[in-house]
Amino acid sequence: MILTLKVECVYGMYLKEECIRVIEIRDRASLCDLHDAIQDAVAFDQDHMFGFFTANSASPYANRHWLTDEEAWDDVVDDYQSIRLADIWPLGPKKLYYLFDFGDSWTFEIRKSRRVREPEKGVSYPRVVEAVGPDPEQYPYWEE
Repeated sequence: MILTLKVECVYGMYLKEECIRVIEIRDRASLCDLHDAIQDAVAFDQDHMFGFFTANSASPYANRHWLTDEEAWDDVVDDYQSIRLADIWPLGPKKLYYLFDFGDSWTFEIRKSRRVREPEKGVSYPRVVEAVGPDPEQYPYWEE
């Protein structure tokens, strides 16, 4: 089945403008696959560690629940490769967040649409089906 996810950048060291991407992705995709899809959707370099957590939408920075308890990076990645999107929802009052680059704290809130459907024949997933705002500048001071 295909999930439709609204991915909104809610914080980042250099975030200046609204950035929302709507991504269609297979429900059997892993959290690592979602990491790749978000990176591609906002044109970031995949050059930092990342994490997924759940939290209350009113305060995503308090009471985080990380989706892995592993500490070694290789073990974290192994966990994220084994956690399927179909296993994440429903979250109740919590929301899913993706944190990229623990220094610059790029934080994305991920909301799943109620709409779940069959994949379209000949379509490659994941894919961005809607974009609001420009890609955030990951390293604005390094650009020439």
